[in-house]
Amino acid sequence: MPAEPKLTLEKILELLGFPATVEEHPVDDGLLLDVKTDDSGRLIGRQGQTLSDLQYITNRLLFQQDQNAPKVMVDVSGYRAQAREALVKKAKDAAEKVRRWGEVVELEPMSAFDRRIIHHALKDDPDIETQSVEVEGTEKKAMLLRPKH
Repeated sequence: MPAEPKLTLEKILELLGFPATVEEHPVDDGLLLDVKTDDSGRLIGRQGQTLSDLQYITNRLLFQQDQNAPKVMVDVSGYRAQAREALVKKAKDAAEKVRRWGEVVELEPMSAFDRRIIHHALKDDPDIETQSVEVEGTEKKAMLLRPKH
C-alpha cells in the first residue's frame, strides 16, 4: 500500500487534538507538508522541537507503510522557511569571518537537520570547509568552519 503523507499527518494532528489543514508541496528531495493552524506556537514548540518530533514521527510512519515513501519535511506557518533563511545567513556571516581572519569559527550545537542546511549553504564555497564535531553532554553536534588550504 503506498504511503499517503498528507493523510497520515492530518490523522496524527487530529489524534493530538490540533484542528489543522495540511497542504502538500513537492520539493527537491521529497515533500513539504505545510500545516495551517491557529495553534502554531504549540505545534512548533520551543526552538522547533515539537515540529521536529512531529516530522520524525510522520516519516517513521510513512517508511513503515512504504519503504520507498518520499522524505517529508513538516512546516507550520512558514516557520522552517524563516529558520532556514536565518541559518543560511548565519553560515555566510561565519564564513565571512573565516575569510577575514583566517581562523576557525565554531557555531553552537545544533540538530542534524540544521547542520545539513549549513553544510549545503557552504558546499560550493571555494574558501570554506565545514565539519560537524561532537559536543560533550549532548546528542547535538557543533559546526566548525575553517579555511580550505
